[in-house]
Amino acid sequence: MTTQAAALGVANAGFAWAKVNLTLHVTGQRSDGYHLLDSLVVRAGVGDRIAVSPSDQLELFIDGPYGGAAPHDDRNLVVRAARLLDAGAGRGARLHLTKNLPAAAGIGGGSADAATALRLLSAHWGLPLPEDVARLGADVPVCLHDTPQRMEGIGERLTPAPKLPPCWLVLINPNKSAATPEVFSRLESRANAPMPKELPAFTTAPAFAAWLATQRNELEAPAIQVVPEVSDCLGSLQDALLARMSGSGATCFGLYETEALAQRAVMRIAAAQPDWWVTAAPMLG
Repeated sequence: MTTQAAALGVANAGFAWAKVNLTLHVTGQRSDGYHLLDSLVVRAGVGDRIAVSPSDQLELFIDGPYGGAAPHDDRNLVVRAARLLDAGAGRGARLHLTKNLPAAAGIGGGSADAATALRLLSAHWGLPLPEDVARLGADVPVCLHDTPQRMEGIGERLTPAPKLPPCWLVLINPNKSAATPEVFSRLESRANAPMPKELPAFTTAPAFAAWLATQRNELEAPAIQVVPEVSDCLGSLQDALLARMSGSGATCFGLYETEALAQRAVMRIAAAQPDWWVTAAPMLG
């Protein structure tokens, strides 16, 4: 936001797009307990919204369908992102977070919020982004990227993925949270094969889905033990090119070739399961 815009009280706003793990291979575990991952990560065109406007103090306002469960204090990654960027200088800003994504859902809602808050506050305060954003969470670095990424290590090693074909995603959450530590605790093997060293490029959604089907989300089976409804979500995506869970759950995604097919699936699933969160979104390049 420009200095003139700030003086006029104009808000600078942006979307915190959902993060989707199309694959998630658990390849090891460090001595400090952190798991090593190999994951193909994309953004979906649905997310929370954050606006930043001038204020004498740092304050956070939250609304939206899932705003009631979001904390307003330092437990919220948006507040922690602001404090990391501010570095104790006491700068002020009014942050308005509209929570459209379910929490603890495996689609990086909090991490995407933090990444977007960092970008907006960086412009608002005229400060460079900090180098240690991973302090906020392992998914925050990948959420700062606008293109698909291969994420390795504990999330710190990011490599741009080959260009992916146009696809649509149907995202489903049974409105149940899957606690990441509990899901990992039920993981039987922590030393599994990574994805191929070189990721292929694809020109069509069916070819891309066929390759994804040869890969895995290692956390899907343990997540079903924690939230059995994950299995129901996957079953409801029987018409998708591929159905899989994202992250540590409980959100699942279906990969579709066109918007029409994705929207048709949303209507069918929403009618059958009115208590679920279900939406269609383009896979962002």
